[in-house]
Amino acid sequence: MAGLGIVLLLLLVGLWWFMIRMPGASYSGEPSAPETRLVDELRRDVEQIAGVIGDRNFYVPAQYRAATEWIEAELRKAGYEPKRQTFEVHGHPCSNIEVERPGSDEIVVVGAHYDSIQDCPAANDNGSGVAATLALARRFAKRETKRTLRFVLFANEEPPSFQTDDMGSLHYARRCKERDEKIVAMISLETLGYFSDEEGSQQFPAKPLKAAYGDVGNFVAFVGNVGSVSLVRRTVKTFRKHAKIPSHGLATFAAVPGVGWSDHWSFWQVGYNAIMVTDTAPYRYPHYHERSDTPDKLKYEQFALVVEALVPVVDDLVNR
Repeated sequence: MAGLGIVLLLLLVGLWWFMIRMPGASYSGEPSAPETRLVDELRRDVEQIAGVIGDRNFYVPAQYRAATEWIEAELRKAGYEPKRQTFEVHGHPCSNIEVERPGSDEIVVVGAHYDSIQDCPAANDNGSGVAATLALARRFAKRETKRTLRFVLFANEEPPSFQTDDMGSLHYARRCKERDEKIVAMISLETLGYFSDEEGSQQFPAKPLKAAYGDVGNFVAFVGNVGSVSLVRRTVKTFRKHAKIPSHGLATFAAVPGVGWSDHWSFWQVGYNAIMVTDTAPYRYPHYHERSDTPDKLKYEQFALVVEALVPVVDDLVNR
């Protein structure tokens, strides 16, 4: 029995080392003020997509179309020429929106879904991801990159399309695979706008995760499957060099609840390395998938700190 105990202990240590331990140190200093312009930019975009447009999915096609057109207009203002990948779901056209900074045949994709669950303005889920993607796209619009950099806004991430053939990111990932495109990294930006310094504000689907990360929801998480562990570790390392907000990383089994709950899952299905960057909303955000998920609920200063530190993360991936 003692031998079995040692084996189990070594197994736990190995799992911690491989899945949870990350390079660098999570930020633990005093709160820092983000760039005011970025805070205002993120708030403006969230208010537009979640406040002015609001509920956006194929149940409300006019609003869904308005979201698509607004995103395309913002990307054109930044200097891009957006391309649509349109497909039909339940008789309604749904479109992924793609822009690109050309480089080598190796491709880095940064994206977020722009649809909402039915009857929800979806400020955090995923107006925040849309705002972050647009902010990053603007900052890379004039930069030269060694690798090709794509920003993609995906349709139909939410139920009833979630993890089905109707999911926009799965349409996109399958097309990339059919074209034999060399995607070396994909980052899904999912719910990035809510943070709390209160004890007990963070929940987890498993007790070991609570033991590893605590119960305060003040961090951003980098999440991947076992196959994407190198990508998780690299992005966390770069983020921590620049971030002024706490961060954690986790590379674990896709079956763990929450690990595959966004568009990175679609890229796993065709063999690409992909991760999610998230505030872990299902385990933190009290307004998750509720009509109360409105723009006033987001913490824009912390949100901006995350986006600020994602700029060097993307830069590292496209210029390594």
